[in-house]
Amino acid sequence: MNEVIFGIYGAAGHGREIMPLARQMLLDQGVDIKSLVFVDDRPPAPRVNNQRVLTWEAFLAEPASARQVALAIADGWVREKLAVLLQAANVVPWTVRASNVVQMDDVTVGEGALLSPFVTLTSNIRIGRYFHANYYSHVAHDCHIGDFVTFAPGVRCNGNVVIEDHAYIGTGALIRQGQPGRPLRIGRGAVVGMGAVVTRDVPPGTTVVGNPARPLVK
Repeated sequence: MNEVIFGIYGAAGHGREIMPLARQMLLDQGVDIKSLVFVDDRPPAPRVNNQRVLTWEAFLAEPASARQVALAIADGWVREKLAVLLQAANVVPWTVRASNVVQMDDVTVGEGALLSPFVTLTSNIRIGRYFHANYYSHVAHDCHIGDFVTFAPGVRCNGNVVIEDHAYIGTGALIRQGQPGRPLRIGRGAVVGMGAVVTRDVPPGTTVVGNPARPLVK
């Protein structure tokens, strides 16, 4: 029977950051890294960072007993569309996590997460599907995070915060702690700008910037 083939979907910046983590995970498990490839709709080159790059169709055509893919696409809405594509093709979502991720008590993380180096998840946390936590991000106690949420590098999410599906939290943003039974809430599809300090609820679909964070006026 042919081996499992593993793919990192997206050969751009974030995909190239995730690839070394995926490679090390497989090496630690004794898996031949020749089975690890990039998947990209527009391959920039036949090889990127010494890994083969395949289109989705070529990836599906590779001889394999099973297929697993990590979605290294920052846009959560695009990740959702690709997750549907994976499901239709019977491709298993692949979670990639750095070896130095800190995960404490009673933490659940949904399928397809990408957890970069120096991420910390403390205690009593619920995280949905296809979560991205970039370098040095942390999630504190009693937080609930939805599906397809993205944390850029250095996000600090304090305790008792609810972040709904498809929210994007920019680099270095700080989210104030909520209260038990009265969490601070960031709505579905909201965007928190780089370096913003969130001190109150963010409505769905709203972009906030600044300190304290306020709706962006265009």
